[in-house]
Amino acid sequence: MPHAVEITDLHKHFGELEVLKGIDFTVDEGQVVCVIGPSGSGKSTLLRCVNLLEQPTKGTVRVNGVELTDPDVDIDAARRRLGMVFQSFNLFPHLTVLANVMIAQRRVLRRGKAEAERVARENLAKVGVGDKCDAYPPQLSGGQQQRVAIARALAMDPDLMLFDEPTSALDPELVGDVLSVMRDLARDGMTMLIVTHEMSFAREVADRVVFMDGGVVVEEGPPEQVIGAPRHERTRTFLKRVLDPTHASDDTADSASSATSADADSEGTQAQAR
Repeated sequence: MPHAVEITDLHKHFGELEVLKGIDFTVDEGQVVCVIGPSGSGKSTLLRCVNLLEQPTKGTVRVNGVELTDPDVDIDAARRRLGMVFQSFNLFPHLTVLANVMIAQRRVLRRGKAEAERVARENLAKVGVGDKCDAYPPQLSGGQQQRVAIARALAMDPDLMLFDEPTSALDPELVGDVLSVMRDLARDGMTMLIVTHEMSFAREVADRVVFMDGGVVVEEGPPEQVIGAPRHERTRTFLKRVLDPTHASDDTADSASSATSADADSEGTQAQAR
């Protein structure tokens, strides 16, 4: 049985900047894999390469046995089985919540209006915003908008859900609502690849944790090992800073500053590329 996700020797360049430097790992069906690491480590670029929002420079990405990096692949058909939730909500502000969750079903899956509405209402209820169908996104809190975005992805019946730091744009008091929805998805057996900075969530929900730094996988394993008893010094340094920031050493702070600068360079290069 093929892996749900199989990434082999994945590289990504933005001009002269090499963001991914040979990534190898897999996700099995029903697994939750959390990717952690400092800013600029390549986490979000990795996720975007999985569904070819970014075209890898080298390497292969297979999802459910289909090689998405094959030049002859029907990428639109392959993407229909992938749900993605971004840091920003990417909802249409001029459409109601219900219409936001229906539109891709109608246009991509060609579902009839009644069926699309039924599926939309079911998934909005599932994520706890079933009473907001007639509201518009600007009328909702950030946490509610993110839950609508999750419902929109679920309405497409994905085999795999990709989350790119889905709580990073939220006020701290709203984070728990979104994480609760994701916990429910994990309990339901949804295969998920999650870029996150929420260490307690990763420890609780993940089957495996992948720590990235400098465009490579430094360490991976069960959360009790990677987060609870990391083997690599870089992992220990990162977790010390994240979990106990008031005691971070000057070296750690310098490292984080450099990583942030690298991330800014990466974003600038991406913006130029686009």
